[in-house]
Amino acid sequence: MGPIPSQRDIVQRPGIVVAGQGGDPRPAARTSLPGIPQASAAARRFVRTALTEWTGLGLPSTGEFGERLTDDALTVASELVTNAVVHAGTTVELLLRLEDSSGPEPAALVLEITDHHPARSVRDERADRPDPAEYGRGLRLVATLAESWGITYRTGLKTVWARLLGDDRYGLPDTPAADDAPRGHRLGDGGIRTPAAGHAVRDDAGWAGRGGLSFLAEASGLLAGQLDEDTVAATAGRLLVPRLADWCAIWLESEGGGPAAAPRLAGVWHSDETRTELLRPTLEKEPLRLPGSVGAGPVPIPWPGGAAQRGGRTGAALAHRIVSGGRTLGALLVGREGDDHIPDEVAILLADFVRRVGLAVGAARAYTRQATISRILQRGLLPSKVAEIPGVSSALVYEPGDDGVVGGDFYDLFPCPGGRWCFVLGDVQGSGPEAAVVTGLARPWLRLLSREGFRVGEVLDRLNRLLLDDAMEAAEAAALMVAAAGGQQLQDGEQIQDGTQSRFLSLLYGSLVPLPDGGVRCTVASAGHPLPLLLRPDGSVRPAAEPQVLLGVVEDVAYDSQSFDLAPGDSLLCVTDGVTERRSGRLMFDDGDGLARVLAGCAGLTAAGIADRIKQAVHTFAERPPDDDLALLVLQVDAERHTAVRGDSAGE
Repeated sequence: MGPIPSQRDIVQRPGIVVAGQGGDPRPAARTSLPGIPQASAAARRFVRTALTEWTGLGLPSTGEFGERLTDDALTVASELVTNAVVHAGTTVELLLRLEDSSGPEPAALVLEITDHHPARSVRDERADRPDPAEYGRGLRLVATLAESWGITYRTGLKTVWARLLGDDRYGLPDTPAADDAPRGHRLGDGGIRTPAAGHAVRDDAGWAGRGGLSFLAEASGLLAGQLDEDTVAATAGRLLVPRLADWCAIWLESEGGGPAAAPRLAGVWHSDETRTELLRPTLEKEPLRLPGSVGAGPVPIPWPGGAAQRGGRTGAALAHRIVSGGRTLGALLVGREGDDHIPDEVAILLADFVRRVGLAVGAARAYTRQATISRILQRGLLPSKVAEIPGVSSALVYEPGDDGVVGGDFYDLFPCPGGRWCFVLGDVQGSGPEAAVVTGLARPWLRLLSREGFRVGEVLDRLNRLLLDDAMEAAEAAALMVAAAGGQQLQDGEQIQDGTQSRFLSLLYGSLVPLPDGGVRCTVASAGHPLPLLLRPDGSVRPAAEPQVLLGVVEDVAYDSQSFDLAPGDSLLCVTDGVTERRSGRLMFDDGDGLARVLAGCAGLTAAGIADRIKQAVHTFAERPPDDDLALLVLQVDAERHTAVRGDSAGE
């Protein structure tokens, strides 16, 4: 029922905890990150924020941790979190703690990255892999930067930890002379130093040191934060030029276009922008497609005609396949003018960079596919329009969450035989395909049961039974599949661990019957759902139903309904928990009957006005946009209809 964490909400504020003897503060910060591509960038922001706060507080030992340690900590956090997300795919816990130097041990910063899939061991960089293009420097990088590191296994958990020493413990002088080359390659200055004469000179040897590691860590976060493949390509081009190359071009294969479809040129970037358009026509005429037989390494390419310098000077060009999940997604071509070859240090760094581009393009395409499927499913799972009820105005607000998956909220308003109209507001547990399955079952079942003439409580009774029966059939099918795959039957009481979720939902369901005097008879039942609120014209507000258990949870349950009259001018507000549980820090929107207070201030507004006022209050409750589905329905009995009925009666 709750929201899936989004990129905006996956970093908590670092906190200080006290441990050890003597009451000495031992700073520690902890956060939980979802298993999504943006987790590595969030981890770096979290680590940087923690170190900045600790330094500002003047805590012991932080004075020994300078710029070098910060860079290394960000790199290690990025690599270990990326490793956990890619290979485990679970929620990742990050713990950052500071060890004091008061004893014989030197001051150190310890990072612990924990995932929840201990059956998957950390991959050995030396092992043979079917697709090496998907893996970067991984633990080799961590081993280079850390004083020590290791892996700890616990029940249900695997933790990879790394211990980094303070700057004065590295055995390297932290002076500009000794450290200028590696730091010249950090993302901010692009790996280019400019001597007094003003001529740009690349210090290629520095890329083999911390400069390259810092560049890759920062680039990973920038690439992973993009959800569109063209934006990934544009980000990659701007990172490469002019830091590693004078120009570059990226081609992307069309998804589902087949082997005959030519890759499209996603972009061309040149350090001299006036020459970009001279290079583009040449590259468009000859789309670059590298065969799979060339592997993941660089491929020397003849210098394109349009890339020649003024004066006819050429240079060296290298191409890489862009690969993700064993599939070729495109190709990347870089060129350096005036050189007969690209140095090995740069070529190695390029290969690591292209691997990250492949992962980012693959993730962006997966997101795009998921978002497209979600939009199609959402259109099919929700009604194309809601019914118009004589004498009743209705207003609907529906805003699905922004995580690119099918939401769990659904609604309906439809006519039934006997002059009745029925309304539904539901919230399926979870989201994505599982939620779509339940929504796809529940909404048609509700319409069928309603039109068969069952009373409100009976409709929920039967829907509850149908959900339980369907869940049982799904569990039995999963058990058969597991037993067939493993060659054994499950023992009594053994759980099926196949990732499926229980099929239950909260639901608000009701019926409306117009009355001769202009009012409406409303009968409603709430199953684990936020209760509907009745607003009178005088501004008084009260709940209009009693709380009951969720659907699909308990077998032996009989649902009750409550009936009441809606007089002309009365309004009924129905919402999902995306409204009531909207968060701002530790507070929720409905704390202290917050929703009822806002609704009380809506007296005198139309149904549309009430819906808009509630929506605006929900949005402004917190700075960040809502990340859960938001649905609300307002039903208001028209006062004009009541006047017309009284006039007709007087005339008779």
